[in-house]
Amino acid sequence: MAKSRERIKAFSIDFNWGEGGPNEFAPPGMYVQASPREHLRWYRDLGVNTIQTFCVSCCGYAWFGSDVAPVQPGMKGDFLKEITELAHKESMRVMGYFCVGANTYWGQTNPELSYGIPNKPHIPFTTGYLDYLCAAIEEALTKTDINGFMIDWVFNLDYDLNARSCWLDCEKKMFEELMDETFPGKEALDTNEEMEFHSRAVDRCWARIHKTAKSVRPNCIIWLSCHAPDNSQVADSKMLREVDWLMNEHPDPLKLDNMCKITGTRTQIIQCLCGWGAEHDAGKVVKDFRYRDVGIFGFAMPDKETTLPPTRSDDSKIAANARNIEILRQAFQEL
Repeated sequence: MAKSRERIKAFSIDFNWGEGGPNEFAPPGMYVQASPREHLRWYRDLGVNTIQTFCVSCCGYAWFGSDVAPVQPGMKGDFLKEITELAHKESMRVMGYFCVGANTYWGQTNPELSYGIPNKPHIPFTTGYLDYLCAAIEEALTKTDINGFMIDWVFNLDYDLNARSCWLDCEKKMFEELMDETFPGKEALDTNEEMEFHSRAVDRCWARIHKTAKSVRPNCIIWLSCHAPDNSQVADSKMLREVDWLMNEHPDPLKLDNMCKITGTRTQIIQCLCGWGAEHDAGKVVKDFRYRDVGIFGFAMPDKETTLPPTRSDDSKIAANARNIEILRQAFQEL
C-alpha cells in the first residue's frame, strides 16, 4: 500500500478500560449507550481524519453484529457499522480494533488455552485461538465498511509469564509445531530457544492475520500499535516490515528511530501522544521538526455516563490526557 499524502490525524475514545470487570478491562455492556452520531460529532470537532474505534474490545465482546464473538449486551443497533457510515460521509477513515494478546471472554471460556484473564497478554497463539481471531477479523471486514483495523498487544504472553515454572499443554504442542522438535521440558529449555519460540509464534500469528485480512479486502489497512517495539518478540519480525501502519505507543518518540530503520518502505509511521497521562507530552512532540511527517494518534478512557472523554478531573492521569487532547485539537486543526 502506497503512503498516503495526507498526514494521519487519529484518535480513539477507548472502550477497553473501566471499573466493574474482573481485571480492570471494562465489563461487557459498559459504554453501550454510546451514540455513533455524538461520537462522530466529537471526533469531527477534534479535527481527526481517522477514527479508531472497536471491532472487539479487550473484554472479548464485539461492537458490531458478530456471530463469532459475543456482542456487547444491551447494544442497540450496530455501533461500528453506524459510525463508519457516518464517518465516511465526512470523508474520515474508520479503523476497528482487536487486542491480540488479551481477551477476557476467550480466557474464561477456554481456560486450557489461556493463563487466566489478567489485563496483560495472557493468550498463547495456538492454532485454535488464531482460528477464532481470524474468523472475527474476516467477519468485521465483511459485515462493516471499516477501512482497516488496529492490532494491539501482539505478544505471545507477557514478559513475566515467560519466566513461569510451567507450560500449558497447548504450548508444548505449539513448540513442536513451531520448532519442529519435542518440547524438552522447562528446565532443559535454553533461554534463546524460548525467545525464538515466542518470535516464531508472533510471526505465525501475523501471517494468519495478514492473509485473512488481505484475502477479504486487499486494500484494507492493518495498523500495529506497539508499546514495546524493541521487545525481542517483535523487534526483527516480518510484522514490522510488512504492516501498513506502525505506531509507537510508548511516550518516548526516540523509539521511532529504531522502528523506522526496520519497517518497509510503504509503512506509515505514527506516534501516540495521548493516553498515558503525564507520561505523554504532546506539546513537546508536535513542535519537534524531526516528527513533522509522522502521523499523530491519541486515546482516552471515556466518562462512564457520557461515553466521551472528560474535559477535567481530579484524577491526574485523566487531567493530563485532557490537556494533551486540547494540544492535539490545535495541532489537528492547524495541519
